[in-house]
Order: sequence, then C-alpha cells, then structure tokens
Amino acid sequence: MTAQPGGDLAPEREVSAEQISLGRRLRQPRTILSLVLPIVILVLIFRVALNIEVGELVAGISRANPLLLLAAFGVFYLGFPLRGLRWMLLLRGSGYRLGVRDATEIIFLSWLVNCLVPAKLGDIYRAYLLKINSTVSLSRTFGTVFIERVLDLFAIATLGLAAGFWSFRTGLPAAIQVVFGIGVGVVVALAAGLLTLRNLGRRILVRLPLPGRVLEFYDRFEEGVFGAVGLRALPRLVVVTGLVWTTEAMRLYLVVEALDLSDVSLGISGAFFVALIGSLLTAVPLSPAGLGIVEAGVVGVLTLAYGVSLTEATTIALVDRVISVLSVIALGSIAYAVSSKRRGGAILGSPIEPAGSVGPAG
Repeated sequence: MTAQPGGDLAPEREVSAEQISLGRRLRQPRTILSLVLPIVILVLIFRVALNIEVGELVAGISRANPLLLLAAFGVFYLGFPLRGLRWMLLLRGSGYRLGVRDATEIIFLSWLVNCLVPAKLGDIYRAYLLKINSTVSLSRTFGTVFIERVLDLFAIATLGLAAGFWSFRTGLPAAIQVVFGIGVGVVVALAAGLLTLRNLGRRILVRLPLPGRVLEFYDRFEEGVFGAVGLRALPRLVVVTGLVWTTEAMRLYLVVEALDLSDVSLGISGAFFVALIGSLLTAVPLSPAGLGIVEAGVVGVLTLAYGVSLTEATTIALVDRVISVLSVIALGSIAYAVSSKRRGGAILGSPIEPAGSVGPAG
C-alpha cells in the first residue's frame, strides 16, 4: 500500500509538544493527586492500620551495607544501556539505524516521565523524542515501543513462572498458585493478541468507517511491531531482554543482602520472583511508576509467600524503590535539564537502505 503524501504525518501532528510537555503535565491537578494520594494511602496503611514501627524501619536501613547498596544501584543502571541496545535492535529491524547511546538517553528521559506522570506517558514521550530528533515515522516508533513492552511481559511471565517454580519447589502456597494462573493467562493473552493483530488487525479496521489516514497510521505501526522482530534478530532480543530483567532481580537481591535481615532468605530465585511481580505491577497505569501499588504488592508477596515480617518487608520495598524510582527522578531531572534531545533538532541515526538498492545516477 502506498501512503498519500503527508498521510502518515497527519495523525502524528496530533501529538504536539504542548500536549506531552512534562512541565505542563506536572502542573495538572490530577498529576499532583496521582503523586500525593498513593503516598498518603501507603502511610495510612503501614503506619496506622498495620502499625509499622518507624524506628525499627529506620534502624534497619541505617545498618545497611553501603557497598552492597552501591552494587544494587550499579546493577540497576546497567539495565539502561541494555534497554538502549534492545531498542536499537528493534529500530534496526523496522528500518532505522540509531546508536545505543542516543537510544539509552531517550529511554532514560522517558523513565523520568513515567516516574512523575501516570498513564505510562513516558512511552509516548519516548516515541515523540525520537520523532523530533530524527526522520523516523512516529507511528512506526510506537510499533517498536509496543513490541518491546510485549517482549517485557513475555519475559516477566516466563521468568517469573520459572523462578517461582524453583523457589517454591517444595509446594506452592495458595496465593502463589493464583499468581501462577495469572502469569499463564498473560502469556496466552499476549500470544493471542499478537496473532490477532498480525492476521486480522487491518481487516477489522478496513471494515470500520475510519479515515484513510488512520489506516496509514496503523500500517506504519504494524510495520514497527512485526518488522522489528525478525527471525534473525529474535535470539539477540531474547538474550538482551533476559539480561534486562536479570538486572531488576539482582538489584532486589543485593538490597536484601545489604540490609542483612536475619529472618529473610530469598535466594536469587526468590529475588527474581518478587522483583518480577513488582515490575508487572508497574504496568498498572493508575499512578506514576505504580506508586503505592508496587510497594503494597511487594510487601504482600514477601510476607505471605516468604514469611518475612511486615517491618522487614516494608524496609526492603522502600529501599528498593529509592533506587528504582527516586534515583531516576533525581538523576533523570539532571539529564532532562542538560539534554538537547527534549528540544529537538538533532538528527539521530538514519534510515537503513534496502539490500541491493542503487543510489541516484551521478
């Protein structure tokens, strides 16, 4: 199908700088509420309803091994260039060449947005940053971000199931059986959704009374989704995705080791399971970075499945989130202030010429 001149750009113009401006979003009452309300609810639950001993919690944090906490911090930030490498591979598969450094910087800025604004706006912001700094189609970029999220969900579900089976090989608690059922359901739903999108997506849209530009936008999106993941690139994408989620699990493992809690013995498999559950909960778009939801979920899994005391589980969750959220806000704000990419104008990367193409005659 041949796109009309400007056809692919028409829907893309609808995503303007003003619409996704970080400063504008942060001034909106609903954004402020989404940041403040989960914190208030967490304080009420853990301090009032569950009577967490704040002094004991602070004492536990103060005894933490700083070298192991620094290692947890380093392992977590190792995940960003790995994510940049993966996105570079996806973009290359869809026909655009981008450097790992540029991809990593854009992803880091998008994480800052996700940590401050609900509804996973950072994913939209990532596609927008690449658009204003390159010649790549916005809709095709959306496709690569979408398939990246699908790869993440596949990895979370499969690695989480494997880690859970190993961690609870002596017997699955009832609550964990429910989690396993959800994990299997996620894998099946993702596979069915991709098959439907691939085989029926455009057929369904053609039957609807939609403008032609919407179909053109969808065509670019589908090219981004399925062009990005070819058979040749898939093994590398699987390996890099596994390494990405290994950094998430090792961060939590090192946090637990740093706190040196006598009653806590997760092991690496348990750290994988708990960390992946927490990561899955960040997908709930009700608050920035799953604020409130993730902490409650991690504490719940630690106490119900691993028998960790409530105070110690809360300590683990809070320290882990300081690294994975508060540090991103702090360092991401600096990156946002100095980055030229948020203003646009830098031409990053280039389209990949089809094999065998011949340039214009001299």
